[in-house]
Amino acid sequence: MLQVQNITFGYNDKSVIKHIDFTINKAQNIAIIGESGCGKSTLLKLIYGLYDLDEGQIFWGESEVLGTKFNLVPGMSFMKYLSQDFDLMPYITVAENIGKYLSNVNLEKKQQRIQELLDIVEMSEFANVKAKYLSGGQQQRVALARVLALEPEVLLLDEPFSQIDNFRKNALRRNLFAYLKSNGITCIVATHDSTDSLSFADETIVLQEGKLIAKANSLELYKYPANKYIASLFGEVNELKLSQFKDIDGDDEILLLYPHQLKVVEYGVFNVIVKKCYFKGSHYLIKAVANGKVIFFDHNSELEFNDEVGLGI
Repeated sequence: MLQVQNITFGYNDKSVIKHIDFTINKAQNIAIIGESGCGKSTLLKLIYGLYDLDEGQIFWGESEVLGTKFNLVPGMSFMKYLSQDFDLMPYITVAENIGKYLSNVNLEKKQQRIQELLDIVEMSEFANVKAKYLSGGQQQRVALARVLALEPEVLLLDEPFSQIDNFRKNALRRNLFAYLKSNGITCIVATHDSTDSLSFADETIVLQEGKLIAKANSLELYKYPANKYIASLFGEVNELKLSQFKDIDGDDEILLLYPHQLKVVEYGVFNVIVKKCYFKGSHYLIKAVANGKVIFFDHNSELEFNDEVGLGI
């Protein structure tokens, strides 16, 4: 179990991480989400031991994670951390980069391991290409394979798919997270992409201005967000007080609704004026206004500019 116990950390005198406390079980996949600058990357670095904590402690099982004051070489041996700087060696091949830290005692076993990792990240055809000739996305895939080479107990990934094309990204996610689960590797992913959270994370941690404001099952967090900030991390969201649009009995409880939760109906709860349509492949995202407030909803076809339609929930 990873235990993060009331940790605080700041660069100079400004706290970036503020009294964060949580636990993660072995073999869980955890996503960390939040707006840019909220502390996601810094939290990963603290868990790995790249900085010294101002307050609190971090443990993996019985082992305390210690920072640079205690370790000549920063980082914990049972963890691997992949930053947004891939740090590949440019003048050796992809296969050599991946196998750099693998033992040479059994060369056949080493080559089998390198091939297994190449298959996971779909880079087998580039095995003998020098890293300097790869694109950014290809380098990112090689870097992923390299941190997996020695099968860490804990894997820390900072925006691990940021430079990878969408058609590669989806297959890579499936391969990677299936491999981690089958090998019992605990994984923490700092990400801006809600797919990493909703499709693959057992739980999601939400950070805001250096504070942990939510930690829950990813599906529950999506379906029942506590506030608009959390909901907005998963995409467009509408914050509606229905009494502003139409007289409704009851209190003024605010509803947080994703675009797919609003439907065009003949007799809507409220009416909106269509302003813009965005084609999304399987549907259109419609931007509309009602009483001066912008509303987003999904529809199966394009709507005319300035059309008035009714929306129901």
